[in-house]
Amino acid sequence: MKTLSIAIVAALAVGRGVALAQSLTANGVPDPSAKIPNYMKTVKEWQAVPPTGGPGSSGSSKVQVVNLIGDPSKPGMYVQLLKVAPHVVIQAHHHASDRTASVLQGVMMFGYGPKFDSSKLKVMPVGSVYTEPSGSPHFAATGDQPAVAEVTGYGPTDTVYENPADDPTKK
Repeated sequence: MKTLSIAIVAALAVGRGVALAQSLTANGVPDPSAKIPNYMKTVKEWQAVPPTGGPGSSGSSKVQVVNLIGDPSKPGMYVQLLKVAPHVVIQAHHHASDRTASVLQGVMMFGYGPKFDSSKLKVMPVGSVYTEPSGSPHFAATGDQPAVAEVTGYGPTDTVYENPADDPTKK
């Protein structure tokens, strides 16, 4: 079952990559010369990639962001890993661009709304997929185990907390 889940996640990632791999020309038309980079990493290899932080991150020291492909601060496709420690609460926030996430390891709990509400959290085990629509407030948490999610989007992006006091970068 674990192998099947990983295969499903890989297929979703490839499908998303094909759809998002096109960069845009100056006039907003897809650039046919743009190519998705060659990228092969085993689970052990991507787990060893150091965190990079930056745009699209929750700003929490307990959430490590690893940029795998692209730069979320610039126009174009990006793929990030979010490595979330156990017992983390990510308060309600939104991003400037649409994002899609797949849970690769552990369990993420995810919900939509302008304020963190544990009753709205949905348990998302390995193989689960969720979206973060542009401008749509959402929040997340982890339980007793860490979790890893792969996030794919098209930059530039940002992270804006619904309540500025919840922004960990401002504390």
